[in-house]
Amino acid sequence: MDKRNRLIAIGLIAVGCMMIFGRWLGFFSIVALLFLLLGVYRTTSGKVKQGYKLLGIGAVLLLLDHLVLVLGICLISLGMFFTKSKRVQRKEGFMQKQNFSSRFDWDRSPWVMHSLSSWHVLGEADVDLSLAMADHKETVMLFQGIFGDMDINLSDDYGVEIEAFVLFGSIEFGNQRDTGMLNRLNWKSANYDSSEYKVKFSVSYLMGDLDVRLS
Repeated sequence: MDKRNRLIAIGLIAVGCMMIFGRWLGFFSIVALLFLLLGVYRTTSGKVKQGYKLLGIGAVLLLLDHLVLVLGICLISLGMFFTKSKRVQRKEGFMQKQNFSSRFDWDRSPWVMHSLSSWHVLGEADVDLSLAMADHKETVMLFQGIFGDMDINLSDDYGVEIEAFVLFGSIEFGNQRDTGMLNRLNWKSANYDSSEYKVKFSVSYLMGDLDVRLS
């Protein structure tokens, strides 16, 4: 029954896309949508890596056929990033980055944690809070973009709050994994209010994979 419901949902999405974007659809656009829909189906059925590959192929084909549309999506995402960064970063002195591609390897050696706002088309971040050394009592880390892969290892040394949204992809929290579309996570650690050092993560990707590991 679940498989049947997924197929029905994907079919409805396909029909809706055809109705909305029908006038702009060419051969490459139709093939791209098929790859994207198949990628969504694969991720929801548990074949996450294969699903991401199909989503990537579909995105590239869509980029080739609708460069202006894709650039428009990137500009909208970037504009929303500036607005959100201004809203969540309430203190001065935070670092703000905008890159096509970015990578953060904060899981290999001790690192200094400071407030950060990062936007990228392609991004990857490995964050281990057990290795972090905070330079302020409250830290805000904003990650937003088009494609993203992020792993967060939590630590009892910090009170942690997470707000995450992934349009296509998956969010794994502990032993629970949500895949498919419109994935959300809103969580605050039990020791958040009593902790001397607090960290807030705000993560938002159009296509991505977020993995949160409990301490």
